Amino acid sequence: MDQAANSAGTAEVTLRMENLTKDFRGFTAVRNLTLDVHRGKIHALIGPNGAGKTTVFNLATKFLPPTSGRIFFKGQDITKTDPADVARLGMVRSFQISAVFPQLTALENVRAALQRFRNDGFYFWRSAAALDELNDKARTLLADVGIEHLAKYKAAELPYGRRRALELATTLALDPELLLLDEPMSGLGQEDVGRISDLIRRVAASRTVLMVEHNLSVVADLSHRITVLARGEILADGSYADLVQNPAVIEAYLGSDHG
Repeated sequence: MDQAANSAGTAEVTLRMENLTKDFRGFTAVRNLTLDVHRGKIHALIGPNGAGKTTVFNLATKFLPPTSGRIFFKGQDITKTDPADVARLGMVRSFQISAVFPQLTALENVRAALQRFRNDGFYFWRSAAALDELNDKARTLLADVGIEHLAKYKAAELPYGRRRALELATTLALDPELLLLDEPMSGLGQEDVGRISDLIRRVAASRTVLMVEHNLSVVADLSHRITVLARGEILADGSYADLVQNPAVIEAYLGSDHG
């Protein structure tokens, strides 16, 4: 095993992206990026619009293939693994836009996600009674995100912030080891920002989290480590206290109109 694979397989590193480059018809969105996400930490990825943050997410979760470079998850090379298999390994992502079934209740949404663990596959057409064995676990997950009292409401009827909490509950139903959150505070009011921040902190107590987030107060409050991207490359990496003193970061991001 080579030195890179050894590094990727250490107990401290859950996700390693090594020398990643992604080209789109001559435009380089990510250039020669190497990034380690350490087990049990909240790691934030920030930068101005167009810096390549979402592309990095799409590369990590295999929604996009890299032009070059390698990706390791828990020491396993997943560079050529498809997204569904990556999710089964324990890397699960959320999206900027809430991704729940609007006409299902909160309980039914979580129960649908929990069907992953059934040996007989997914059965959306089966009667509700046939899936009652999942109800207790689904209610526990709804309680974990603070919306158990909304179990019988359709997702479409929930306020936006509660739909985001429901999305997180369905993501947690997949029992991820690494949770990738793409702008979890997008579109939330201040009260919901505080609620979801507390929720992420609780979730991260037993998981690794990599998140893209524009709200710098949230980043400062939650993150153990922050990586700043600019034009598809890593500009700086470290704690929030270190980065706010970095002139290059201030010029490229913190002092720009993108904050």
